[in-house]
Amino acid sequence: LGVGEPDFGTQWTVSDAAIYSLRQGRTHYTANAGLIELREAVCDYVRARFGVSYDPKTEVFMTVGASEGIDAALRVLVEPGDEVLLPDPSYVSYSPGVIFAGGVPVPIVTREEDEFRLTPDALRNAITPRTQALILPYPNHPTGAVMDRRDLEAIAGVLRGTNSVVVTTEIYAELTYGGLKHTSFAAIDGMRERTILLNGFSKAFAMTGWRMGYVCAPKELTRIMLKVHQYTIMCAPTAGQYAALEALRSG
Repeated sequence: LGVGEPDFGTQWTVSDAAIYSLRQGRTHYTANAGLIELREAVCDYVRARFGVSYDPKTEVFMTVGASEGIDAALRVLVEPGDEVLLPDPSYVSYSPGVIFAGGVPVPIVTREEDEFRLTPDALRNAITPRTQALILPYPNHPTGAVMDRRDLEAIAGVLRGTNSVVVTTEIYAELTYGGLKHTSFAAIDGMRERTILLNGFSKAFAMTGWRMGYVCAPKELTRIMLKVHQYTIMCAPTAGQYAALEALRSG
């Protein structure tokens, strides 16, 4: 019930790729969005695993963990007083992140009898004229709740009548069990254009300390988010990017 720390270390070939990059003198800034070969690999991974296609040049950028993606998304989306809906319980950073952006976090309590999934009725009841965004963190930490395609389609049915943007954090996408297969919310019909998909390498690749994440979203959103990123971060760590590239190739 903590920050989600894997109980094993990073695969050696991944660490070796970072060490090799340092020895090769690759210690300078990359492009603000990250190495193009890494963005291409991310797009290949997301398309192969989740069936969603993005342009690596205009719709993807690398972040300092998925946490930076959360911050950048909220700072771009939220005006003072805007409401952001979030299932409760969920990751500890969401509510403070909304407050930092000047918004109002609106928890939607999830229940054990619903297996801690967000239900369409609960979502519908929480939406107001000030609702700007929904954070959709499934598979969920700390509850372990999983939303399958049917669950997500029901949520999409509620959102189609609104202008709300969805920030979907899918960092636990590979950690599903019992025959369940993760479905990305961006893969639901009509949802890609309103979804900011956040993911990273911390959980599935045991790379929490590397702080490597990424954003996938329509170019109209990534263009603005990238401005926040470049003026606060410049670029994700170069050695970490080479490690992430190796993780996608062999992890």
